[in-house]
Amino acid sequence: MDIPILYHGGGFVICLKPVGVDSETPGMPALLSRQLHIPEVLCVHRLDKAVGGVMVYALNRDSAAALSRQIGDGRFEKEYLAVIHGKMSEPHAELRDLLFHDRTRNKSYVVTRKRAGVKEAVLDYRVLQEAEGCSLLSVRLRTGRTHQIRVQFASRAHPLVGDAKYGSPRRDCPVALCSHQLSFAHPVTNEALSFTAPPPGGYPWNSFQYEYGGTICDTLK
Repeated sequence: MDIPILYHGGGFVICLKPVGVDSETPGMPALLSRQLHIPEVLCVHRLDKAVGGVMVYALNRDSAAALSRQIGDGRFEKEYLAVIHGKMSEPHAELRDLLFHDRTRNKSYVVTRKRAGVKEAVLDYRVLQEAEGCSLLSVRLRTGRTHQIRVQFASRAHPLVGDAKYGSPRRDCPVALCSHQLSFAHPVTNEALSFTAPPPGGYPWNSFQYEYGGTICDTLK
């Protein structure tokens, strides 16, 4: 399997993770190491196995540390595209919840009080289009919790299309979530960088006419 590469240099690589591949070791790091003939590929952020899209991997320890600092400081911006069932009550808003991740079931839950293992989850969304009883959203994460986008919308009776794990009635398509854009500072030069890719083809993405723009690349498979 060849991974689509958007940028390679400066101690990091920008690529498109396919749906169904683990973002962490061995998964993507092993595939990129073989493809690029690089001995060490380091994961600095995660993406659900069921989700594809833009990711950055560090190619040395210094770049990994610099990118991790940006993530910790909130200077590493991640935008997702998602298709949910139904319509949100507001065209744009902040969602803030307490989440508990059950490692045994690999499932997250919205809870009402703090306790061991509970973490705050915050995101901002904007409705881009509505069609066929669904809504296309732009989502910006302000925290990075396991299954955060999936569970925060599902808890409001708007599961992502194709996400049977969190209540979608559709089981005939992958989870309608895509890592659309990453924005961060170059780990060496501090230059502002932004990398964008379109979502997969097919249902439910083809229900919308939104102009995604960004980097021209192969459609994710």
